[in-house]
Amino acid sequence: MRIRLLLCLPFIWLVGCETVQTTQGGAVGVNREQRMVSALPSEQVDQMAAQAYAEMLAEAKQQGVLNTDTAMLKRLRNIAGNLIPQVDNFRADAESWNWEVNLIKDDQLNASCMPGGKILFFTGIVNELNLTDDEIAQIMGHEIAHALREHGREAISRAYVSQTGAQIVGALLGLGEVSRQAADAAVQYGLMLPNSRSNETEADLIGLELAARAGYKPEAAVSLWQKMGNASQGAPPVFLSTHPSPSGRIQNLQNAIPSVQPLYEAAR
Repeated sequence: MRIRLLLCLPFIWLVGCETVQTTQGGAVGVNREQRMVSALPSEQVDQMAAQAYAEMLAEAKQQGVLNTDTAMLKRLRNIAGNLIPQVDNFRADAESWNWEVNLIKDDQLNASCMPGGKILFFTGIVNELNLTDDEIAQIMGHEIAHALREHGREAISRAYVSQTGAQIVGALLGLGEVSRQAADAAVQYGLMLPNSRSNETEADLIGLELAARAGYKPEAAVSLWQKMGNASQGAPPVFLSTHPSPSGRIQNLQNAIPSVQPLYEAAR
């Protein structure tokens, strides 16, 4: 039975998946191969994201919290206007995406860029952390990087594979419900989260380069995550988190700053 299980696991991963190269490596050298479910093209993911984004905006507008801080919105859109022209250094098609930048009045320390270039900031992350433009550029670059690398599509692909894998493993071993939940947890923490942390590190590095190319100080990445670390005291341990620890990501960024410093100097 163990031999049958070991033989099945590679098959689970390969069926219906393809290797893709979503971006160029850039100066920061993000070159990890990605596996995507071939039946889920990026265009379909972009459409789903655009629909979800529109629904979020409609709900925020109905609640009277959409784009109410015009000064902050202008600030965000100016920064996006500097970052977006740099995306073709990683993928040629991205500059022609239908980019949007919107702002919701909310105390959450959060921001995102959905597949296809739909950027959303919450006022809380800017106000509570007292972010400079350089620090906003690091967050925005980080979120844009998720879209460039199609991490959303990759996460859906991993979820598809892990769910299929859990079902097949459960059938092979004859697991009951409790044991199957334990197996699902093993898949979650042994497969899903390490990859998610890898995605976060990639987004940090690509975001650092995008900001540097746009003329924003690379050192702002360090001050940003120091602020985020101070604001996230009591967060779950890194092993159970999809995000690297603040100290770990700061070290990674400090190691990468020399590779993007010439780009920043050239853009000034």
